[in-house]
Amino acid sequence: MKLSQFRFKLPDDRLALDPPHKEFKNEDGTVEKVYRRDECRLMVLHRKSQTIDMFAKDGEGNVTDQPLLFRDIINYFDEDDVLVLNDTKVFPARLFGTKEKTDAKIEVFLLRELNKELRLWDVLVEPARKIRIGNKLFFEDDGPMVAEVIDNTTSRGRTLRFLYDCPHDEFKRELFALGSAPLPRYIINRREVTPDDMEHFQTIYAANEGAVTAPASGLHFSRELMKRLEIRGVNFAKITVHCGLGAFDTIEVEDLTKHKMSSEQMIVGTEACQVVNKARQNSRRICAVGVSTMRACETAVGTDGMLKEFDGWTNRFIFPPYDFGLANSLIANFYQSESTMLMATAAFGGYDLVMEAYEQALANGYMFGCYGDAMLILDD
Repeated sequence: MKLSQFRFKLPDDRLALDPPHKEFKNEDGTVEKVYRRDECRLMVLHRKSQTIDMFAKDGEGNVTDQPLLFRDIINYFDEDDVLVLNDTKVFPARLFGTKEKTDAKIEVFLLRELNKELRLWDVLVEPARKIRIGNKLFFEDDGPMVAEVIDNTTSRGRTLRFLYDCPHDEFKRELFALGSAPLPRYIINRREVTPDDMEHFQTIYAANEGAVTAPASGLHFSRELMKRLEIRGVNFAKITVHCGLGAFDTIEVEDLTKHKMSSEQMIVGTEACQVVNKARQNSRRICAVGVSTMRACETAVGTDGMLKEFDGWTNRFIFPPYDFGLANSLIANFYQSESTMLMATAAFGGYDLVMEAYEQALANGYMFGCYGDAMLILDD
């Protein structure tokens, strides 16, 4: 397929800048926001019948004028179905420092730690033209956190050595204390990052640190919804995919077969395989929560249709047409034009049905992006 087939016009005001919330005005005139993860809107696609649900039904099965909310997904899963979750944990990857001598303000985006003993980190810097090998960056006016640029990796990429002599745990704690939530650029260009974002930009089941962006489809799950699903008998299989920035890379070729995805580290353990494969053998619903999870499942599935243990990296790029080997349902967000996430969603749900859903979303006020609304694709 071609890049232009995934192009659409998205108004700026349809990008969600905050998680779902209600606003209340206090007596003193201040506005308080109460956040509800599971109250974003939900659109349900049925890929066999080629139908789309946007509104809830009453007790007699009649469609109402009330929109489906994410918490309504419980009505689509039964006992022994499986949700495959990505339990990666986002760390505060965006820092701001100053360049020695010039005091120029530099944004440093931490990607991954290369060497614990030497305090080496792979980072992106902005503006990159000002940062050369040998430069030192200071992250506090009078603090001890200093880094030296020791290598250029890409046009914006650098390797930093942090000059901080202390135990590694203390170093990581101090480094992360200087950082903020790594929200997408389209959000930070429109509002300030707050301390609350570090909580909001994290799934409630996050456990294994290493992501520099959230597995956004998992942000919709609240603790209450997880407990209700558990009581219903739905099982959870947790894998780890340390989400990087590759999904946000601009695709610069019209022929999608020529695009190369950046790699992401992933781990699929024994327990997850056991839960998923049991459901597979019993013909239960297996739902990948998010595109990162779906890519990992397609990387680790065997030719027999069973999930295999895996510890390594994946750069799998999924776009239509694609023959999926494991999950038979998918939870996704509404993504931006020409994004790899949209392409993977279209591969799973079918190009025509998914693009029709996007037209419906644009026409009916759905919100896009990591804090936006959600889509559930079912194989019925």
